[in-house]
Amino acid sequence: MLIRLDFADPQGGETRLRCAFEAPTDTLVAHTPEQIQPLLDKVQAHAQAGRWCVGYLRYEAASAFDKALLTYAADGPLAWFGVFEHALPWPPGPPAPADTVGPTQVRWHSPLSRDQFDNKLTTIHEAIGAGEYYQVNYTAPLHGDFVGSAPELFTRLQQAQPGGYAAYIDTGEEQILSVSPELFFDWDGQHILTRPMKGTAPRGQTPQEDAALVQALTASPKERAENVMIVDLLRNDLSRIAKPHTVQVPSLFAVQSLPTVHQMVSDVTAQTRPGTSLSEVFGALFPCGSITGAPKVRAMQAIYDLEPQARGVYCGAIGVVRPGGHATFNVAIRTVTIQGAQARCGIGSGITYDATAPNEWREWQHKRMFLERASEAFALLETLRLQAGVFHNLGAHLARLARAARHFGYPFDEERVRAALLTLLDPDMRSDDTTVWRVRLLLDAQGRPFAEKYKQNSTPDLVSIGLAATPFEAAQSEFTRFKTTRRSHYEAFTPTDPAIFDTLLYNERGELTECTRGNIAVLLDGQWFTPALHCGLLNGVGRAHFIAQDRLKEAVITLADLPRVHGLAFVNSLRGWVEARLVGTSD
Repeated sequence: MLIRLDFADPQGGETRLRCAFEAPTDTLVAHTPEQIQPLLDKVQAHAQAGRWCVGYLRYEAASAFDKALLTYAADGPLAWFGVFEHALPWPPGPPAPADTVGPTQVRWHSPLSRDQFDNKLTTIHEAIGAGEYYQVNYTAPLHGDFVGSAPELFTRLQQAQPGGYAAYIDTGEEQILSVSPELFFDWDGQHILTRPMKGTAPRGQTPQEDAALVQALTASPKERAENVMIVDLLRNDLSRIAKPHTVQVPSLFAVQSLPTVHQMVSDVTAQTRPGTSLSEVFGALFPCGSITGAPKVRAMQAIYDLEPQARGVYCGAIGVVRPGGHATFNVAIRTVTIQGAQARCGIGSGITYDATAPNEWREWQHKRMFLERASEAFALLETLRLQAGVFHNLGAHLARLARAARHFGYPFDEERVRAALLTLLDPDMRSDDTTVWRVRLLLDAQGRPFAEKYKQNSTPDLVSIGLAATPFEAAQSEFTRFKTTRRSHYEAFTPTDPAIFDTLLYNERGELTECTRGNIAVLLDGQWFTPALHCGLLNGVGRAHFIAQDRLKEAVITLADLPRVHGLAFVNSLRGWVEARLVGTSD
């Protein structure tokens, strides 16, 4: 049994509760609703006796506190807690079980189609319009084929979604990997803080776009309404255990910026009545209103009709009760459960009457990006031209690598990277200005650089470019905006005809983006243009070079513009500016 806990200080301090637990003195498990309250009473008693208790409640534990809170039968224990005499230091690295074979990875797939999603939202809108509820939190599971080490995957998930309230719990029957950014409650026995998270916006591609998205999020009537509905629900829930007139909202519509999304949060606080027990706190608050909707009872009935399976630990609560009784629990979102070779993770959002299917679907894609980051190991990648002992555009490549490292949270030491490149130089290189080398520079998640070189074949004076047959759905992915070894989304568009040099891609709006190995330039009305970054593409070093020279200007170029194109070029740092012609349609 292994547990790791990495919780932020809910009060905003810099010190995190970061520790590990092994060999429990006792294990508390509840399989029926009737066993939940006695279990929580035992947890509180152990904590008051000076022990640590770490565990979870599944979403389906709700009926233990109110039989009107409708759920499916649980797919595992309703509650599980390990009891420990001491907390251990956080281990220095992820333990890899001896029987692990091959790399750690998860292949995710969703049983929910876009048509099914749209139909569910239509059902929700009709119910809201009929006055059945104000908001419902609709979710669906992602299923994954898992191989490798669960602790290693947890480490990657933390890197993809740092901060927050992270926990790894291996009960022996299942492994729970939670990197939730949402606080359910923090209760010291007298004062209680809840921090519901409602309202989401994607991260921008530039600091300016990022700031604009935050401003739009905080100003959005729809997002603010979604947040305040849940704030009101939490105020009402807290009043059940609060001293009169102590429920307050000290912070409303604050924004937490996570690596893949911005989230709107609000604080709701209270002073609890003397003698309040841990089971009474859960009885008043569980499940958190942010993952049910409002009003809670009717919203959970709607969830039962909308979602054909148990949620499990997802949307439940994971946390710790420290010696003395101080309790901190997350809302178990951004949470993966592994049983054998199968992984599962729920994704969802709060649906109000103003919500639209395209926007909510897009929000779900943004929310699952943390999974895509962690599902497979990847390195940051730069491809450079080496000729006559000189790395072309070296400063620009290193600057772009540093930006990618900041984005993904990879350590970056420029001197170490330069030293790796220097190992590729031979004494005779400077006198040979005819041989061109393609340099592949990698930076892994630990900040270790690796460089290798290959002789570069000459590029024809004119190359043929094929047009993609379908839109490039990964246009807005961070694995498109940044160059990494994760390239399956590009490889799907690799030309099958050897006469075709590369494939021209376009997004779902019909806007041109790039090729799979470089950027594109088109001649329109006597001026050379390249697709704007917000269309979804890599900001290539060669592209940026030609923009700085004023040879290229950014613009939105659509498929409808292609008949007016009088010139085409393939552009990247390795090959430079290569004249091209558009032919046929690529597979």
